[in-house]
Amino acid sequence: MSENTAYLVKPRDFLFGESEDDALELDCGKKLYSVNIRYETYGELLPDGSNAVLILHALSGDAHVCGRHSPDDRKPGWWDEMVGPGKPIDTDKYFVVCSNVIGGCSGSTGPRSLNPRTGKRYNMDFPVITMADMVRAQKRLMEHLKIKKWLSLVGGSMGGMQALEWAITYPDLMESVIPIATTARLSPQAIAFDWVGREAILTDTNWRDGNYSENSEQKGLSIARMLAHITYLSDESMHHKFGRELQDTASYSFDFKRNFAVESYLEYQGRRFTERFDANSYLYITRANDYFDISAKAGGELAKALEPVKCRFLVVSFSSDWLFPAAQSVELVKALLKNRAEVSYCDIKSSYGHDAFLLEADTLGKMISDFLRNRLEAVRGR
Repeated sequence: MSENTAYLVKPRDFLFGESEDDALELDCGKKLYSVNIRYETYGELLPDGSNAVLILHALSGDAHVCGRHSPDDRKPGWWDEMVGPGKPIDTDKYFVVCSNVIGGCSGSTGPRSLNPRTGKRYNMDFPVITMADMVRAQKRLMEHLKIKKWLSLVGGSMGGMQALEWAITYPDLMESVIPIATTARLSPQAIAFDWVGREAILTDTNWRDGNYSENSEQKGLSIARMLAHITYLSDESMHHKFGRELQDTASYSFDFKRNFAVESYLEYQGRRFTERFDANSYLYITRANDYFDISAKAGGELAKALEPVKCRFLVVSFSSDWLFPAAQSVELVKALLKNRAEVSYCDIKSSYGHDAFLLEADTLGKMISDFLRNRLEAVRGR
């Protein structure tokens, strides 16, 4: 395939839950009706169905993992370096699926969707969701696509949490799991960052209790994104990228407007985020992150919670990730080994911080490519 040829993909929609019996039951005790799942697929499913790979996105991601929707698209999908023809997750070999989570704002049913019962936007009437609810919706999509078993589930950050939820909820439905830069339960520090981000949104006068105007400035969401973005970087990466460089001035301005390059960068990131993301979705998805703890139903014992696991794992962390540090991946690995699960683990040396799972394509790509190839050969050799 020529490097100048755009890999064109088409987003699709799967609707379910039109009837009472088909509605999606949620952990909060409510039901979600007329649920839409926006998804994309890449490659072809083999006749024996052995090559299906599910990619699970992070908090601000979506179903568009690779390629372009049209030749004029300025940017490809969010993991285009990793997924596509001839790439580590090779769509010439694997049938790749990626869907937008429920609660999201990129096509799947979320707070800004129309409530079928009222004909109005859900906004803050949308039910609170969990990671398990997201996975149950993905399971419906799996059935719709007539996939019997995943060759692998691959996810970074919140995507890794979903992968772990899959492994304990539906242990017979995957051959392997690749959780990257993630955790088995959100730490108090991560919950604290989420809380401050949500408070920035909730106290924004333009937010109007979730009934905000499409054209209003979402300063709260912008601040929440700036705060979160800091946690995605490392001190070393920020030093190399910005240092103490001043922005648009030769000396201190002696006021409280932006002075430093890093301030300008964060302001830009916050502003751009409000152009593509929904403030209400941010509230719901970060709360789902907070509630994530696969050990909760096992009295806090992680190894006990992982007893249902039947598949092989490749666990990856990054040395400078302080949001989900390597120690949390090591805890996961030890708990899996306690259950005699087959586990490979690597802590990749990187200065990129948490964002390394999106940026260390060469090192991570080789690891995933080899792992998937070995798993496919093992499955097809049975």
